[in-house]
Amino acid sequence: MKPPKNVLLTGLTLAALAASSWAQTPAAPAPPPPAVTAADIQALKDALAAQQQQILALQQELHRKDQIAERAQSTAADASAKADATQAQERQQEQTVSHLENDLANLKSVNSTAANDAALKNAVFSLQDAQPTSAQDQPQTYNKQMEGPLTIHFRGINITPGGYAAAEFVRRSRAIGADVQTPFNNLTMPGASQSTVSEFFGSGRQSKITTYVDGRMKNVDLSSYVSADFLSAGVTSNSNSTNGYTLRLRQAWGQAKLASGWSFVGGQVWSLATENGTGISPDDDLGRTNDARPKTIDSSYNVGFVYARQYGIRVAKTFGDKIAFAVALENAQGTLTTHGNGDNFLLGQPGASNSYNSTATYTFNPSPDLIAKVAFDPGFGHYEVFGLYDRFTDRLFPCGEVASTTTLCGGSKTAGPNALGSFNASKNGGGVGASARWAFFDKHIVFGVKGFGGSGIGRYAAGGLSDLAINGNGTLHLLKNLEGLSTLELHTKKLDIYTYAGVEYAGRAVSFDPLQATGKTGGEVGYGARLFNNSGCYSELPPAVNTGFTPTSVTNCTADTRALIEGTIGFWYRFYTGPRGRFQFGTQYSYVTRQTWSGIAPVTAPSGAPEGLDNMVFTSFRYVLP
Repeated sequence: MKPPKNVLLTGLTLAALAASSWAQTPAAPAPPPPAVTAADIQALKDALAAQQQQILALQQELHRKDQIAERAQSTAADASAKADATQAQERQQEQTVSHLENDLANLKSVNSTAANDAALKNAVFSLQDAQPTSAQDQPQTYNKQMEGPLTIHFRGINITPGGYAAAEFVRRSRAIGADVQTPFNNLTMPGASQSTVSEFFGSGRQSKITTYVDGRMKNVDLSSYVSADFLSAGVTSNSNSTNGYTLRLRQAWGQAKLASGWSFVGGQVWSLATENGTGISPDDDLGRTNDARPKTIDSSYNVGFVYARQYGIRVAKTFGDKIAFAVALENAQGTLTTHGNGDNFLLGQPGASNSYNSTATYTFNPSPDLIAKVAFDPGFGHYEVFGLYDRFTDRLFPCGEVASTTTLCGGSKTAGPNALGSFNASKNGGGVGASARWAFFDKHIVFGVKGFGGSGIGRYAAGGLSDLAINGNGTLHLLKNLEGLSTLELHTKKLDIYTYAGVEYAGRAVSFDPLQATGKTGGEVGYGARLFNNSGCYSELPPAVNTGFTPTSVTNCTADTRALIEGTIGFWYRFYTGPRGRFQFGTQYSYVTRQTWSGIAPVTAPSGAPEGLDNMVFTSFRYVLP
């Protein structure tokens, strides 16, 4: 077995020697590298530039996507914040409602609570401290003309105080014992002692104080206006020392005005029969809003001016800026003149001392006055057409007037007047009016006319003529009334010049009473009868009382007014108008005549239709709050 092992070893030795010899053999030389050319270098540069452009484009795309992501994150954060704020607001509203419910419950128990009780104080303080939580309840002035430097913004409403201080005087050529408010229907007849003397009165009583409040609730503008002056007199008022005249309510109304054009007004307000400047809406007393009143210093304005300031509730609707329509229910009142009537009717009574003037008379009014108006503003001019319906009632006593104290009437077993068979009787009145007003030369010149006519409407004009008279049997007789006014005004930056001409007419209302109280022989009663005695209207009589303040009224002088006519011219000059208010001075001259129905004329006098007249000069200096 040894020979094979040797042969194997010998073969392995030879293989190792051969491998060693092969490993030590030198390798063949490598081929040289290829040569680098300029073209190769340029190609490499181009490739690098292309790669850089791709990298830049990728970076821009990545930046744009980052911005989009950031905006999305910001929007999501804002939405989340708004949602949190809304939830917080809802929680606050729930708490406010809860507090108000508690406050209301507390206030309901106030009837039996002392004024200084804690429950009452907490309820009031809580209501005062409640803050508006809705953006729709924030203050918003619907009438910018009323807002001024004095406007106070408080708890979601605007409060604007206003008014003016006035220093005025009036001089009349014939005395009538009146301040700057002229009683046109009281002008004296030629025989009155007052017709021979003049009068002068200085006054600050027309000074006004006003407050205008407004706010907004959702789509409704809410507003209220109150104004007052001192042109009224109490039983202790005089001009001897302190001029202690009483405060007089002029206006006090509230209004709700909807975005749809509907509006609702209630309170003491200028009558719907009063002319507006544009559309139909309540007017203030300072001439800042919708004002078409005469600019006179005389607070009775001008004969022929149709107006009243009285209780009213009004509903109005506007159709764009061109057409407006309104209906109003207003306070009723009748004015009466009688001559020679018997005791067979009852129209009213003196006022209750706890609420009205006990020295004045108030008619029994069966219903309010109803007024409807439509106004047009087509672009040139302002036009109005309106109608008024009023109703009067009196109580008749067929046996209130008898031929003698021995006469039996109405089945009575007792002679003389009695109330048997008495009953109520009513009569409807009213009228129709229209007005037109035009502005020329950029509103520097204004011209207007207005007319109103009907039966039983005398009190709706400045002269205050009678609405009715009484027939011989005690029934009502409504007077025919006509009222008209023309206007011409010039307006510049500092100067206003105005002129007005007005007339008021009251027709005759004559009836025959066979049992006329004076003489029981029968005669004419009513208003303006031809057989009324005017023979004493030109004869002056000495005072019957030695006080020095009691002129004797002329006797045998019925002198029922047929027509009042007045012409007025005046101006206002504004020294300053700005944020500190307005200082202005004015002067007015008026000539007014009171013409009467003819009656029995005196033998030596010129006419049975006497005439009263007056020349009046007014001045005024006013400081108007801004």
